[in-house]
Amino acid sequence: MITYTQQDYLNTLTDAGLVTDSNLYGHAADSVQGLTYNSKEAASGTLFVCKGAAFRPEYLADAVSHGATLYVSEQKFDLNTEVPYILVSDVRKAMPYLGKLFYNDPSKDLNLIGVGGTKGKSTTAYYVKAIVDDYMASLGKKESAVISSIDVYDGITKVESHITTPENIELMQHFRNAVDSGIDFLEMEVSSQALKYGRVEQIMFDAAIFLNISEDHISPIEHPDFEDYFSSKLKMFAQTKNALINTNSDYFERVAEAAKAAPNVITFGTNEGSDIYGYDIEKVDHEIHFRVKCDRFDETFALTMPGLFNVENALAAIAAAYVFNIPVEFMKSGLYRARSSGRMETYMSADKNIIAVVDYAHNKLSFDKLFSSTRKEYPDYDIISIFGCPGKKAFIRRRDLGTIAGMYSKKVYLVAEDPGAEPVEQISKDIAQYVEAQHCPYEMIEDRGEAIHKAIMEAEGKTILLITGKGNETRQKYGTEYLDCPSDVEYTKKYLAEYDAAH
Repeated sequence: MITYTQQDYLNTLTDAGLVTDSNLYGHAADSVQGLTYNSKEAASGTLFVCKGAAFRPEYLADAVSHGATLYVSEQKFDLNTEVPYILVSDVRKAMPYLGKLFYNDPSKDLNLIGVGGTKGKSTTAYYVKAIVDDYMASLGKKESAVISSIDVYDGITKVESHITTPENIELMQHFRNAVDSGIDFLEMEVSSQALKYGRVEQIMFDAAIFLNISEDHISPIEHPDFEDYFSSKLKMFAQTKNALINTNSDYFERVAEAAKAAPNVITFGTNEGSDIYGYDIEKVDHEIHFRVKCDRFDETFALTMPGLFNVENALAAIAAAYVFNIPVEFMKSGLYRARSSGRMETYMSADKNIIAVVDYAHNKLSFDKLFSSTRKEYPDYDIISIFGCPGKKAFIRRRDLGTIAGMYSKKVYLVAEDPGAEPVEQISKDIAQYVEAQHCPYEMIEDRGEAIHKAIMEAEGKTILLITGKGNETRQKYGTEYLDCPSDVEYTKKYLAEYDAAH
C-alpha cells in the first residue's frame, strides 16, 4: 500500500475546500504511517483525527504520547511540543478524504453492494452474500466480505457488530483488508445515520438497493423528523452506478425520482411491471416458493428461511445478482440455503405445540411484517411476544411496537433491549401503555432469559413466541458498556429442551 506525506494530506483537504489553517512545522515530507481517532490505537507516525461531541484534549495528548505526529481538527490545541496540525471547517467531512487517501481508495477494487431501507437490510445483505458466494465458489474464488448490523467479515477481521455502518475510516480499512485478501465482492448495510453524517462519502457503490421506508430513528440524537430520515436515506442514489428500488415501497414515486441520480435504475417487487417481478408466492410445508420473471428468465425459486415478507428481500438480492450477470442457478442455490444469524430463526418443541421465532425485528415496519406474516402462516397458533426498546432513542418505536404487538398477541412480555442510560422499567412502562390500549395483557420482566423461560413453560395450547430485537447478539448495552449475555437463541434452545423434558 502506498503511503503519503503530511503535505499530501494537507493538499487533499485543501483541494476539498475544508482547510481553515495549518502548520506542518517543517515536517511536510514526513510519511503518515497510521490513521485513527482512537488515542489507544495511535503509534509512531499516526495522523490523529479529533472528532466527536465527547472529544477531550487529553485524547490528543495521549495520542501524541503514543507517537502521533499530525492531527486534523476543527480547532488548534495547546500541547507541550510543536505538533503539526491541519484545521478544517468540518472534521466529519474531512474523514472520508483522509480514509480514501490513507487506504489507497480500496472501494474501486471491489464490487460494492450497499443495502438501504427501514427493514430487511441485514437479511438482504446475507441473501446477496449467499448468491455471490455460491458463484465465487464455482469460479474457485473467495467468499465475499460483509459489513452488517449482525457482524463484519473482511477476509481478516470477523467480529460481532454493534453499529450498522461504521465510521468511514473503519469502512476503508475493511475495504482494504478485503482487497488485500483477494476478495472481489463486499455487501454492506447503509444506515440513514451513515448517510446523514457522511460515513459513506467518497465511496461509489456498484449497486445500491433501496428496500422500503417507514418512520423510524426519530429522536433528538438521530433524526428530528421523518423528512430528515427519508431524505438521508435517498442520498445513497447519488453515489451508485445502479439503483435497485422496490416497487412495493411506500412513497415509491419519490424514491423513483431520487433514483434518477444513478446512471441505471432497476425495479424489483411483486407489482406487475417490475423489472424483477415476483409472483405466485405460496408456502409449501416449511418453504416459501415463488416465481420470478425478468427479461432473462422466468423461474421458480424457494426460500427455506421463514417469513412471506422475505420474498421482497429475495427479489432485491436477485436484482443485485442480475446487475453482475450472475447465472440464475446461483441465485436459486444461494437463496435456498441463505441464512442470516438471528433472523427468523425458528425452533419447535417436540410436541409441536410451541414454536419460537427469534428475530431482530425492532421497528414499526419490521413488526408489522413479522406479526401479520406470522398470523397468516400460523393461523391456529396464539402469539406471545417478547421485546423491548432501546434507551434514549427512536422513541416513536415504543408506541408503534406496543400497538402492533398488542393487536396481535395473546400476551406481551416487556424486557431489556440495550437500555443504555435509561431505566428499563421506564422504557417498559412507556411501551406498556400502548399494549394496554389494545386490551392485551402484559408483564414487565427485565431479564430476557427469565421472560423467555416463563413464556415457554406457561404456554397453553398451540403457541408461537415472537422473540425480537436482539437475535443472536451476545451483548446488552447498559450505560455506556456492552455486557456479555446469552443470546435469545441460546435461551430459546435451553428452555425448549427443558419444556420437552417436562412433557
